[in-house]
Parts: sequence; C-alpha cells; structure tokens
Amino acid sequence: MGLIALLKSQFLCHLIFCYVFIASGLIVNAAQLFTLLLRPINKQLFRKINCRLSYCVSSQLVMLLEWWSGTECIIHTDPRAYPKYGKENAIVVLNHKFEIDFLCGWSLAERFGVLGGSKVLAKKELAYVPIIGWMWYFTEMVFCTRKWEQDRKTVSESLLHLRDYPEKFFFLIHCEGTRFTEKKHQISMQVAQAKGLPSLKHHLLPRTKGFAITVRSLRNVVSAVYDCTLNFRNNENPTLLGVLNGKKYHADLYVRRIPLGEVPEDEDRCAAWLHKLYQEKDALQEEYSRRGTFPGTPMVPPRRPWTLINWLFWASLLLYPFFRFLVNMVSSGSSLTLASFVLVFFVASMGVRWMIGVTEIDKGSAYGNMDSKQKHSD
Repeated sequence: MGLIALLKSQFLCHLIFCYVFIASGLIVNAAQLFTLLLRPINKQLFRKINCRLSYCVSSQLVMLLEWWSGTECIIHTDPRAYPKYGKENAIVVLNHKFEIDFLCGWSLAERFGVLGGSKVLAKKELAYVPIIGWMWYFTEMVFCTRKWEQDRKTVSESLLHLRDYPEKFFFLIHCEGTRFTEKKHQISMQVAQAKGLPSLKHHLLPRTKGFAITVRSLRNVVSAVYDCTLNFRNNENPTLLGVLNGKKYHADLYVRRIPLGEVPEDEDRCAAWLHKLYQEKDALQEEYSRRGTFPGTPMVPPRRPWTLINWLFWASLLLYPFFRFLVNMVSSGSSLTLASFVLVFFVASMGVRWMIGVTEIDKGSAYGNMDSKQKHSD
C-alpha cells in the first residue's frame, strides 16, 4: 500500500470529512431556513438560491467519489444524444444493485451541470434527517411513504410543483424500490411468475406506479427518459466505505435517451412499457457479464472542478477553529476535558460508522418480507 493510499484509509481523514460535511451542512440548513422569508416575495429566486445551497452539501459526496477515490465512470451512449445531456430536463431510470449507485447518479448529474437542481423520489422519513433530509425539503424533493393510497395524491402534487421549476434537473428514480439482493430477487421473481411477467436475472421487478405518475405529472416539462444501466469492471463490488478509504473503482454506465413522447400516457400501457424496459436492461447486463462492456460509443465527461473547490472552501473555513479547539482541549490537561474529548471522538466514530452502515446492501428495506405479504401490488 502506497503512502497516499495509507493516508486515505486513516480514520482521522474520515473524521475530517465527516466534520466538514456535518458543520457545513448545518450552516447550509440554517441559511435555507432564512430563505423562507424570501419565498412569499420571489418564489423563483428562493428556488435558485436553494439550488446553490443544496449544491454545497451534495457536491461534497460527489467530490469523495470523483476526486478522493478517483473513481472512473465511462458513459456508453449515442453520440447524437450526448449533446442534449444537461441541456434538458430528464427522468433518469437507474438500476439499484450497488451501494454507491446513487452517488454515480449524482456524479452523472454533476458532470452535466445539473446536480444542484436534480431531484429524487425519497422515503418520507428522510425529510426529518438533518442536513440531507432538510436540504431536500427546501429543494422540493419528492417524498413518498411507499403506501400507494397515501402517495397517489401527495407525490402527484409534489411533482406538479416542479412544472415551473427555474433550473434544469434530472429526476433520478430507482424503479426497483430497493437494492438488489439474492433474497429480494427470489421473492420478486415469484411475484413476476404469479403475474405472468418474464423473469429478470439481474434486476428486481420494477414498481410501475411511481414511474407512471412521474411521467404523467412531468409531461411537456421533461423532454426524455434516460435509461441508465450501471455496472463495474472486473466484478468490483463498490462500497461507500471503500470510497471513503480512497479506493478507486471503474464504472461503466450505459445511457440511452428515449424521448418522452415514446412513453405511453395510459397507466397500464406505461406499466407494460416499463416492464419491457427492464427486460432490455436485463439483456444489457447479461451482455456486460459476457463481454465486459456495454454497447454504444464510450465517452468520459470531464470532471468539473466545482465539487473540489466547494469542499476546499468549507474545509478552509471550518478546520482551523476545529483544530484550535482540539489543541486547547488537549493542552488544558484537565481530566474532565480529556474525557470529554474521548467521548466526542467516540461519538463521531459511531456517527461515521452509522452513516456508512445505512448504505450497506444488507441494511436495505425489508422488500422481501413486505412484498411476500403485499404481492408486490403495483
């Protein structure tokens, strides 16, 4: 292991990243709270400011992926569609198999300059989580309870609010609803068999209602669906802990632009269209497992420097008082002070471990248990 790789794996580096992220995130949340005064006066300016504030937080995670770990992502796509990426609103349908696939989706948005305004369909509980959840609330993220009778109205209303959104955005959606595991896949394919649907080898059965209502609500605002299929070379199994340790991964992302006019408006036909899309995604993954690459022209959008510049700004602003505080605590010699320092360090350690743990695949939603009772009703 080289010196730089050893340095990146040290917990002190992880603690610094965690501290900068938490401290800057809380500052951003406080600033977002004050922007509420602006909303009744100028709603569009309120939205634009919150896009920039949101970028201050989300870009730190993208910085870890792109600059700290140096993860490479090659995009395989049609060169005729490539110039449109980032110049239009789009619904991004991404497979959900890896711990860092959400980060790769954010990296895609960042490479094309739309990270600040981009949206996801997230669990409602996340809206109450400081930093990320509160940031999402102010940027009009779409939250759901995963109970369709409740979500039908609330999700539709949230999506309709985006029709006059002043910034370009990607709406990232994992139609499978949860990360792929063998147990979840087995139960999902039992549901597929009961419904008379073709089996999938590399994906779970997509949940169609959320996608259908997204398409219906954003029609004439969103120009296309980006069918995105992600995989990693050499059977790499990327994790957030690996990214935090500076491990470099090698991703391939197939992106196919589908004009929204090709997606049916009728809910049942839209559901059938999505099932067919996932059969095609499954065939792509099978081809990747054989050939080690996706079809399409390989392209690498350049890294933008703003994620790194943003992190360096916050680090320079926050680290000096932090280290000065630590030095004063240690130099005081007080047993109580030192015990408090150890306690804070331990709590920070547990916080970092928890933040990493919630992304692990085996900590995902209880998809299998729930779906075996609800028959995966869409």
